[in-house]
Amino acid sequence: MTTNNPLLKVVAAEYVRDYTLRLTFNTGEVRLVDFTPLMQKGICRKLQDLDYFKSFRLDPFTVDWNDEIGFAPRYLYERGMAA
Repeated sequence: MTTNNPLLKVVAAEYVRDYTLRLTFNTGEVRLVDFTPLMQKGICRKLQDLDYFKSFRLDPFTVDWNDEIGFAPRYLYERGMAA
């Protein structure tokens, strides 16, 4: 990851399959993120509903579900696998 851009942002998101999204970051890097391990506790359990999971949108920084669930871009980057 390039370090000359201090504020990491998700600039594009695409549903892939199951609970995986392909995220493009403002660095130009693309990562596949499997959200399955993240949906076991608290409000994140809502993501287990596949229709809800697919209803994500982008806010100015990251992926968001109904203004209820969002993850820090750096966290998503670090959890993701290079695509």
